[in-house]
Amino acid sequence: MSTPKENPMSWKYCGDQLKRWRTRAGVTREQLAKAACYDIESVRSMEAGRRRPSFKLLQAADELCDAKGILLGAEDFLQPEKFSSYSRGYTEAEREAITFHAYSTLLIPGLLQTEEYARETISNSYPPLDDETVCARVTGRMQRQERLHKHPTVFHGFVIHEAALRATVGSNGLMKRQLNHLLDVGELRNVSIQTLPLDRAAYAALNGPVILLESPDHKQLAYVEGQNTGILYSEAERVNLLAQRHGMIRTQALSIEESRAFIERMAEEL
Repeated sequence: MSTPKENPMSWKYCGDQLKRWRTRAGVTREQLAKAACYDIESVRSMEAGRRRPSFKLLQAADELCDAKGILLGAEDFLQPEKFSSYSRGYTEAEREAITFHAYSTLLIPGLLQTEEYARETISNSYPPLDDETVCARVTGRMQRQERLHKHPTVFHGFVIHEAALRATVGSNGLMKRQLNHLLDVGELRNVSIQTLPLDRAAYAALNGPVILLESPDHKQLAYVEGQNTGILYSEAERVNLLAQRHGMIRTQALSIEESRAFIERMAEEL
């Protein structure tokens, strides 16, 4: 299983170097904060690696400490991550998977989201993300979707709970475009989309979302995500349990043809 730490070591290393340069140059934290137009606590957090050191802070520190571009050089290593820390193990496995099955409960699956749907959900994360991180996360999510078109022999099966289809993200117009996008993607020969109506949800479906993957060496994996956490399972017993639950959910879902008609009706209602 994989549960990486939230803040990258690059943040901590860069913050430590900022503090060392500042101390050696005799620059106080207050002086640096004023030059960079930050409050002292923000500078303290960046030096401690709790926040990503910003370009504005690096630039101010480089000038005050006469670092001659050395501190500014860290910017290339501090670009926002495209994926949350807890999901990086999963996204790597997803990239290599030769089969993919997902059950989603409250959100449209990332591989099926429109860009505006993705931006709406990511930009409204809490605690809030900075604009650079939002853009990086949206870009990363859109790049993940390329595999649907570039790897036509890799099957992707989706079961989407009706709650995810009805939960209004952004506006009715946004949701209408999202539902129509599902219909378009569902035309791909390597994609199947099924819906699970509220009135026929199996009890197994109430336990939350799950994703099943098969690696190139035919290893079975399962990924479960919750509030700011995600676990990638490889243990055969755990994967088998989740695979059985997913199988039960699929038996309760509408057929592909019925699901398409179901989504079409929902889109017409918006």
